[in-house]
Amino acid sequence: MKYIDEFRDGELAQQIGARIAAEADPARTYSFMEFCGGHTHAISRYGVMELLPPNVKMVHGPGCPVCVLPIGRIDQAIGLALAQGAIVCTYGDTMRVPASESLSLIRAKARGGDIRMVYSAADALTIARQNPQREVVFFAIGFETTTPPTALTLQLAKREGLTNFSVLCCHVLTPSAITHILESPEVRQYGTVPIDGFVGPAHVSIVIGSGPYEHFAGEYRKPVVIAGFEP
Repeated sequence: MKYIDEFRDGELAQQIGARIAAEADPARTYSFMEFCGGHTHAISRYGVMELLPPNVKMVHGPGCPVCVLPIGRIDQAIGLALAQGAIVCTYGDTMRVPASESLSLIRAKARGGDIRMVYSAADALTIARQNPQREVVFFAIGFETTTPPTALTLQLAKREGLTNFSVLCCHVLTPSAITHILESPEVRQYGTVPIDGFVGPAHVSIVIGSGPYEHFAGEYRKPVVIAGFEP
């Protein structure tokens, strides 16, 4: 694909790998966390680990907003469907996330909850237009990249005067997730999970810029390099 294939330069990648090996101190081990699942996929797909010296390790980060979603938020969505009778619209990857009392959204749907899988916030808005007599709730998840479409959908609903559409906002912030990692006992207190720096997600950084990462380099002495996702 044009504008992407240009980045897939095996010879250049080999040169960068050699430079990393030359710069790395053989007497120590380096551990860097790639934050996003897109990084993890690219590292695996293109054999990036094969280019790195043995003492440079990559630690897989949270990657997916579903993985860091509190159970209580799933409980809220289930309650809206089962107890309040709302139409709950959500992405497919949240349907099987475990909630309290061995429930999940897909199990709540089997119990009679009107829970529908959608591909976008706009799909949920369409359902609200089609069901003016029902409350439609969009269960919004995702990092900063999915926040603008949710906000745009709310603007459209307000402009159209749709009073039966609302959002259960469960968007998460990348800097907050990094802070949680750095403040965890495994990293800060016990040192059982060593982290020397982060590879920050490029698509998120287009939205928030580089400023929010400066805190980690300053206070925690953990540098952040924004990159991705082509190797």
